[in-house]
Amino acid sequence: MTEKLKNIAVLTSGGDAPGMNAAIRAVVRACSFYDLNCFGVYKGYEGLINNEMEPLNARSVRNIINKGGTFLKSARSKAFMTSEGRKKAHGNLIANQIDALIVIGGDGSFTGALKLSEEFDFPVIGIPGTIDNDINGTDYTIGYDTALNTVVEAIDKIRDTASSHNRLFLIEVMGRDAGDIALNAGIGAGAEEILIPEEDMGIDRLIDSLKKSKKTGKTSSIIVVAEGDKSGKNIFELGEHVEQHLDGYEVRVSVLGHIQRGGAPSCYDRVLASKLGVGAVEALLEGKRDIMIGIVHKDVTSIPLKQALEKRDHQHDRLIKVADITSV
Repeated sequence: MTEKLKNIAVLTSGGDAPGMNAAIRAVVRACSFYDLNCFGVYKGYEGLINNEMEPLNARSVRNIINKGGTFLKSARSKAFMTSEGRKKAHGNLIANQIDALIVIGGDGSFTGALKLSEEFDFPVIGIPGTIDNDINGTDYTIGYDTALNTVVEAIDKIRDTASSHNRLFLIEVMGRDAGDIALNAGIGAGAEEILIPEEDMGIDRLIDSLKKSKKTGKTSSIIVVAEGDKSGKNIFELGEHVEQHLDGYEVRVSVLGHIQRGGAPSCYDRVLASKLGVGAVEALLEGKRDIMIGIVHKDVTSIPLKQALEKRDHQHDRLIKVADITSV
């Protein structure tokens, strides 16, 4: 591939994550450094289908490393889920003489990239960009560190109110299938209980734990709940149940929602995105394809996209024990 590699396209897909702009910037500037042409695709796979792409150069990405979101925009494309949509997208790549595609996103985005590669023998590289940190083969995903810091800051502020009014707050954070944000932010913010999808704590055990905490003299409590936790149909129902079975607390519910996706990326996410963006371009120059670029023990690594889509072993046991010990 290195002999014919000349034009690379880059897109962002799925949910936005702080640091995506930094990753785009790194890809574009790595292309400039290695004398390659880079094309930005707007609105993810939908933009690929509609041929919404334009050339980018080193000056096109100035002053974006500190910006949240993605200036290329992002979208989930139902059309790309069809063979007809992918055929049209591939046709646009060929028409624009694109030699390889770099996709910044999560598992859904990687699934689309893999299908494009398998159906049309087109080279793709994935860069993990999702606040959930739920991608196999990388210690961290772009946006995760920033989201953690956003959540901890929000919980710190909510705790001031909880302490002032003897209230119990249930705080919902993002994480439909993975509890990384809830578990780490919960420990970092000193939460009394943390509910995650991987562990079925159960409502009865939660109530018992809160009663024990109250007996030890706690006058307020913070419970961090990942949105994928199944202790109740939803966090509001869970809050009602807790209030009915626990005397002495006013119960309040706070859903942090999309505030977790926004804001300027942390230094860690900016550096991580820069490493992975450069790594993606260099992998293509080395003749690699259909892989994801990740970070493992501070080293930039790569694994096949198929492997990146496998279920991740989160290994939360140690952190759960730490949470239990430090919340007594």
